[in-house]
Amino acid sequence: MVVLAAVTGGALSAPAAAVGETPPGQVEFPTHCLPPQEAGLPPADGPTTARITVDDPAPRVGDTVTVTYQVAAAPAVNPLPSELPVDVLTPTGRVLLGGAQSGEVTVTGAKRNEPVPPGGALPAVTMTGTFTVTAPGAITLTPGPYTLHTAHLLDLATVCTAGPGTPVSERLTATPLPTANLRGLTLATAYGAPGARVKVTGAGFAPGAAVTVAGRAGAAETADRVAATADERGQVVAELPLTDRATTGVVAYEGTAWTAPRGTAPAAYTVVEPAPPAPARTPEPVAREVIATVEPGTLAMTQAGESVTLGAVPYGDGGAAPGRIGTVTVKDARGGPAGWSLVGKVTDFTGPGGIRIPGARLSWTPSCTAAEGSPGACAAGSAGVVGPEGAVLASTADGPTPGGTFTVDAAVSLQVPPYTPPGAYTAVLTLTLS
Repeated sequence: MVVLAAVTGGALSAPAAAVGETPPGQVEFPTHCLPPQEAGLPPADGPTTARITVDDPAPRVGDTVTVTYQVAAAPAVNPLPSELPVDVLTPTGRVLLGGAQSGEVTVTGAKRNEPVPPGGALPAVTMTGTFTVTAPGAITLTPGPYTLHTAHLLDLATVCTAGPGTPVSERLTATPLPTANLRGLTLATAYGAPGARVKVTGAGFAPGAAVTVAGRAGAAETADRVAATADERGQVVAELPLTDRATTGVVAYEGTAWTAPRGTAPAAYTVVEPAPPAPARTPEPVAREVIATVEPGTLAMTQAGESVTLGAVPYGDGGAAPGRIGTVTVKDARGGPAGWSLVGKVTDFTGPGGIRIPGARLSWTPSCTAAEGSPGACAAGSAGVVGPEGAVLASTADGPTPGGTFTVDAAVSLQVPPYTPPGAYTAVLTLTLS
């Protein structure tokens, strides 16, 4: 278990577009603007030029996406008979979601403007907001209505409504979170004589599920099996008599037959024949067979360090907080054909005042290296989101040459939303080896 921490603060500026270049996604749509009744002005009709952008065009379900709604030009004018002073204009608006996810995003902007003469066009504004992705697929973002509120002498609000046929300004594609099989089991002993009853302990099953515990000879199951039921925590305890002398391991699974998504990896087990009795003593010399037994070991891991501190992220712009999880050493001395899987999952990050950054915003890029002389080979998990559902960090496959010592590491990155309040944000990363 590793504690992760990220710190926000500082400031950075975004790169500017080239002069005269139309920004990607900029659209124009008809707008009907109603000035405040107190101003005594007629409605203003005309085009609005706007652009919508997102901080992540390819999020996963559960991610929080930051939306920016920029109005570059609007038909609305200064509702005051005098000059509108600096920094008295506050914009608010809505962005409409479509496609795989419907709804709307409320966006707001800072009170920031240059002076505007009487009857002059109100200036460009920028508004931001966030929404959580709830469904996979293509999602469209379309400009919606916006309000330009002036707070000088009187509180006056100009309300602008987008006309029919407003074009889509931005698109993103959301992908579902990966799921990991967390089922695993351990044996009270890794060898025994034919017919010995072995205590089997399993975890990670569906609560109340019917579970089959069976012996394995290579990739095939033997006739040695027993039925069990997972408790309310998804745990299973059973005793399995093992009589088949070809047994190489034990598995447990839900359903009528073992499958990778609903079963455990094999736990190594060897049926050991008892040593034959020594022959009776005779005057003549006799030959005696010498038997030596190599006992299987265990599957275990260690990790360097007790916590991981991610890099600082500037306040306002947000961005990626990088780091590493700390080197994990996996030692597989079981001596059987079973592989192993190392899975990680992370909680939400909690900061000052209970503010949270979703754990689904933490991603990693794993690596795995076998030590010299190790008979087995390991594979790093896929780069991507860790999240509360979990992801594979590294694994080895079942095969004829298992075992060895493996070094596992991963570069991690936490996507911190813009304007996340400064402070330390802490989460718990749990690694499970099975």
